[in-house]
Amino acid sequence: MKNYYKYSALLLIALFLFSCNKDESFTETETTSEESELTVNAMATIGSGVMMQAFYWDVPAGGTWWNTVNGKLQNWSNAGIDAIWLPPVSKAQNGPFSMGYDPFDYYDFGEYDQMGSVETRFGSRTELESLISTAHNNGISVIADIVINHNSGGASESNVFTGSDTYTDYNPASGIFYRTQYDFHPNDYHNNDSGAFGGFPDLCHHKSYVQDHLWNNPNSVAKYYKNVLGFDGWRFDYVKGFEPWVVNSWTNAVGGFSVGEYWDANVNTLEWWVNNSGSSAFDFACYYRMRDAFQNNDLNNLSGDMLWKRNANKAVTFVANHDTDEIFNNKLLAYAYILTHEGYPTLFYKDYEEWLDKNKLNNLIWIHNNLAGGSTINLYTDVDEYIAKRNGYNNNGLVVYLNISNNWQERWVQTNWNSTRIKDYTGNSSWEPVTQADGWVKIQVPPNGYSVWSVK
Repeated sequence: MKNYYKYSALLLIALFLFSCNKDESFTETETTSEESELTVNAMATIGSGVMMQAFYWDVPAGGTWWNTVNGKLQNWSNAGIDAIWLPPVSKAQNGPFSMGYDPFDYYDFGEYDQMGSVETRFGSRTELESLISTAHNNGISVIADIVINHNSGGASESNVFTGSDTYTDYNPASGIFYRTQYDFHPNDYHNNDSGAFGGFPDLCHHKSYVQDHLWNNPNSVAKYYKNVLGFDGWRFDYVKGFEPWVVNSWTNAVGGFSVGEYWDANVNTLEWWVNNSGSSAFDFACYYRMRDAFQNNDLNNLSGDMLWKRNANKAVTFVANHDTDEIFNNKLLAYAYILTHEGYPTLFYKDYEEWLDKNKLNNLIWIHNNLAGGSTINLYTDVDEYIAKRNGYNNNGLVVYLNISNNWQERWVQTNWNSTRIKDYTGNSSWEPVTQADGWVKIQVPPNGYSVWSVK
């Protein structure tokens, strides 16, 4: 009994000392605000996975869309989606019917009764914030669609610069970023910038007042969207309408991933824009080469120049989006192309959720995230066949084989794998050949299909 009490006393002393040491240790290693932020936002770097365009044109009205997307985020995360691109989130002129590309009040996210509704077409502010929170909890970044070339919904005012009445008097219910004729073209600074759009009032980005409210002020659109709503990146709409320095200034002010919609098939123009904006761009050169290849049944078009071939780190590739969807033939092969090649691939909501085989797309997402590393080398191209090799970067790389003919095809190709058993990770071929000592091996591909080979 004496030993029991002695051991009990010793145990109590030890616990007391441990408790004191624990408190002292906690005080000494208290988490800094920077460390805390890293813990909360422990998400994959945008561009390391696959982006989902989380909408299409004319999604259902009635304020249900944010909840619809919210319900899909966990499955998208499990599939390997690292970021979602949302439509413009603020109240626009057409209120409950607008897709957001006619912006009126940049700070009304479905909470003010104006333009015919309280909610936006997509839902309420509370539902938007819930969506962003769910995305972050699932390791998914959220990209805001930024429309700053033009506005819509202003009241009429007598315009001293045009000598007529113009709809340039903006009095948003949020009480932030009032605008008048002095903030649009023409004004006392200059007549126009790179171009107006659709007859909408054209914002003048050279005016300091506009710059302050878009990105400079602590409560600017850029800083509010990032610091209050929690957006992680930006998709800039119609960047042909203003100079590249505008995007550069925005991202310099708030950081974050950015991609611009410079709708042009000329790769030289796209390269010029990314070099001057510091932003990524949608690879329209790639899109139109793929359209010519898959829609017109000639894979030689894939040999054409594309942004990803010049600057893969700044190329966002896509097969379809809310504005253009011209690849109907061999569309899954087009996804096999962008999900095995360099650039940051984007999935279109309709393709993933409705029109194509989701299991096959999930398989290609896995291939992209686990095998599609390193530089790209074209191994063979003709009208019906295309073969390319990824050399690997922290992975084994891959060989992708596309075929738009009606027959099985086979080719000998030289790989980076010597005396190694390989397999088709799509499951479209059951072959498991062993490469020769010099890396050569025969691979196959099904009719109107694709195969992706790597180390077993």
